[in-house]
Amino acid sequence: MRTSARLATTVLAGCFLTACCTPTFAQAAAPAKPPVGSVIPPTQIYGKILTSLETNFVAAAEAMPDDKFDFAPAETAGEFKGVRTFGGEVKHVAQANAFFFHDPNAPLVETRADYDKLKTKTEIVKALKDSFAVAHTFVDAITPENAFVMTANGTRAGLATQGLEHLMDHYGQMVVYLRMNGIIPPASRPK
Repeated sequence: MRTSARLATTVLAGCFLTACCTPTFAQAAAPAKPPVGSVIPPTQIYGKILTSLETNFVAAAEAMPDDKFDFAPAETAGEFKGVRTFGGEVKHVAQANAFFFHDPNAPLVETRADYDKLKTKTEIVKALKDSFAVAHTFVDAITPENAFVMTANGTRAGLATQGLEHLMDHYGQMVVYLRMNGIIPPASRPK
């Protein structure tokens, strides 16, 4: 009995010391929900969606091995006649980001030929990342005052919405290509 009591006391003392000496980590408080009727800046709305899409899109592009960037589904695997390769999808999105998310009062600088020159995974992924930096600059400049002002190419809010929708469409296609190559998209992997 004495040995059991001593053992129990030792275990309890160890637990007490562990609890006292272990630093506690406070959880960060969740940001307060804006009150009903408050105006949320467009940059906050578009920026959050863009960041989420960028994270998933870049991770998907980086997940495909270099030697599979030329992959396109076989025409016998379904209706895939004339579809882009995986790398072609990524280049297309980089080019489209440059269109949707550029200053609507300025001419486009890049052309399709500029993107067609990209050949390696490294070049293509860099162009994609650069296009997202441009997209963030565009989204960060949307204000309540300029969001719905008509420009030569449409409204800033309209262009951002089209750009985000376009990203969602092509992300879905890239997920199919990854899975056809036995790769689970990073966003779908267990955490």
